[in-house]
Amino acid sequence: MSSLLLKNIRAVDKGMDKICDIYIADGIIKNIGEDIVCECEREIDCTGLVAMPSLFDMHVHFRDPGLTYKEDIITGCNAALAGGFTGVACMPNTKPETDTPETVQYIITKAKGTGVKVYPVACITKGLEGKELCDYKALKMAGAIAVSDDGRPVESQTMLRNGMIAADEVGLPVISHCEDLKIIDGGIINKGEISERLGVKGMDRASEDTITAREILTAETSGCGIHIAHVSTVGSVDIIRKAKQQGVKVTCETCPHYFTMTDEKLLSKDADYRMNPPLREEKDRLAIIEGILDGTIDCIVTDHAPHSKEEKADFLKAPNGIVGLETSLAATLTGLYHTGKITLEKLVDLMSVKPREILGLPIERIMTGQPANIVIADLEKEWVVEPEKFKSKGKNTAFKGMTLKGKPVGTISDGKLVYFEK
Repeated sequence: MSSLLLKNIRAVDKGMDKICDIYIADGIIKNIGEDIVCECEREIDCTGLVAMPSLFDMHVHFRDPGLTYKEDIITGCNAALAGGFTGVACMPNTKPETDTPETVQYIITKAKGTGVKVYPVACITKGLEGKELCDYKALKMAGAIAVSDDGRPVESQTMLRNGMIAADEVGLPVISHCEDLKIIDGGIINKGEISERLGVKGMDRASEDTITAREILTAETSGCGIHIAHVSTVGSVDIIRKAKQQGVKVTCETCPHYFTMTDEKLLSKDADYRMNPPLREEKDRLAIIEGILDGTIDCIVTDHAPHSKEEKADFLKAPNGIVGLETSLAATLTGLYHTGKITLEKLVDLMSVKPREILGLPIERIMTGQPANIVIADLEKEWVVEPEKFKSKGKNTAFKGMTLKGKPVGTISDGKLVYFEK
C-alpha cells in the first residue's frame, strides 16, 4: 500500500481553510483531521505550508512531436510538476500538426507515467491552414479535449462558424487565438509609445479586439460556446464582460505576464519579453486585473511556449513566446494574493477549478474519498527566478531575475509525491 501523511498543513479549497493532517493511501485522500496517527510509508511535517488542489493549465505548447529541441512531452511534464500542475492541455501547432487521431494518441501515450495528465488540443482546420475542417469525432475518440488553431487565427469567419457548430455537435470546446493578421502586418511588440521609441513595427490592439468581437458574435448567432485565449487588452476584457452579461456562451483566460508587466520591459530589446499577444500598456494591465476580480476572466494559464536560446538571441527576428509553468503560481501569488487582490480560494478557482470545468474534466478537491492531486506551496518563500534551474528545456522567461514571493514546493499526483523540494 502506497501511503503518505501530511502533518500540520493548511488545507485550502472551496469552503475550506484550516490547519489539519491529510492521510493519503492508494491514491485516495483517506482522512482529513487533527492529530492523525497511522502507519504510513512517509510522513512530512508541513508546518507553514499550504495544500491546494493541484493546478491545471489549459494552454501549453509542448512542441512534441517535431520541435523537441525546444521542449518535449517529458521535459514539459517535469516543468509542470515543478509548478504544481498535474494536468495540462497542449496546443496543436506541432510538426506534424495535431490534426489526426494518430498524433493525438502519440501525445497521450508519451505522457503516460509522467504524473501529468496531458490532454491534446486538436486543430480546428487541417494543418492549421484554415481551409478544411478536421474530423472532430475521430479526434475526440482518440482523446482530444478541445480544438483550436492556436498560434494563428481561423481567418475565415465562415470556416470558424462551421467549425464551432461541428465541434459543438461532438462536445469539443473551441479555443480561439484572436488576432487579425492583416492588422498585425509584421508587428513584433505592442503598438504604442514603446514601439515608436524603439523604432520597430507594432502590433495594434485592434487586432485582438476585432477578432474577439467577431468570435463572440459568431458564438451568439450560432448558439455555440467559444473560449478566448490569452486575453491582453482593455478592449477585449470590456467586450467579453458585456457578452457575458448578455448571456453569450463565452469564457476566457489570461496569463501572469499580462497582469504583472507592461511593454516597458521591451526597452531592454530582450526577446524574452516578446510573446503573442504582446505585453501591453498599464491601462491594459489594470483592466486584466479588474477582469480577474469581477469574474470576466475565468482562468489563469501560462501559454508556456519554449524556444531555444539561439532562437531568442535576436530581438527583431526571434519567435514569440515565453515559458511559464514553473513561475505561474509564484507570479500569481506575488501579483494578486500578496497584494490583497484575491484570496487563496479565488486562486484555486482560477488555476484549478475553472480550467477543468471549461474542458469538462473532473474537478480536483481536497476531500475524503477524492483522488489525491495536491500542490503544496510555501506562501512566504521569497526566491529569485533562475532560468538555468528550470526543468523545462526552455529558459526564455520574462520573470528571469525577479524576486517572487510564494513557491510550489511539492506536487502529489494520484497519491504519489512526484515532486518535492527538500
